[in-house]
Amino acid sequence: MLLMAFVLKAQEAYWTNYTVVVAPEKVTTVYNLINDYYTANPQEGVTVSFWENHFNDHGNNSTHALIFSGSLDAMGKMYSQDGGTAWKLFLVQLNQQVEEGYSSNMGTRLSHNGDLAQDYPVQNYLIVHADNGAAFDEALSKLQKANTPEGTLNMMGTITSGRSPEGENRWVINGFKDFKGAIGGANAMRSPAEKTARTKSWKEFLDTKGESRVVRSGTRVRMGQWK
Repeated sequence: MLLMAFVLKAQEAYWTNYTVVVAPEKVTTVYNLINDYYTANPQEGVTVSFWENHFNDHGNNSTHALIFSGSLDAMGKMYSQDGGTAWKLFLVQLNQQVEEGYSSNMGTRLSHNGDLAQDYPVQNYLIVHADNGAAFDEALSKLQKANTPEGTLNMMGTITSGRSPEGENRWVINGFKDFKGAIGGANAMRSPAEKTARTKSWKEFLDTKGESRVVRSGTRVRMGQWK
């Protein structure tokens, strides 16, 4: 159920996500395994990232996520490759350190606002069920295009496979450069005039997005990235 999608390059529009439960004493070992493998075996055109699920509700209890993002061609090529002995050994070693696999899913990124060239290692996420996906996409894109402060990132997209019975089909991510930004949120970076404009835009968003509900929310922290 938990979405962990992150994209850096403008041309990247597809992602896959694997969430797991890792005991605290094994996190360093898991990170080192991922780092060693993807440093030695970069995936052409694909960004690999490893995240900690930092703030979450009691039912959202995966601890980490391994995410792949890239163009459709690059993602297709990665999944079509065998990987050989090195890949099989990596999986065996990784599975020995992971307590359980929590979930897996995939989807797309539909839009972003903010400078993708900057780094946003702390991110607040929302997982949403939208009755009318097209209306939600259009309304949210319009809202964020006019209301994303400098130094922050907003992304949104779809979940196309791996949905839970809650029916989540959209995700929204707000990225920040540090915890101060994530705790204060984008509003803390807006001037009084920008806050007033955002309030007006928010009402328009509520009036045009159609019926929707939040399925999950939380905050994640990036531990590593390889590309």
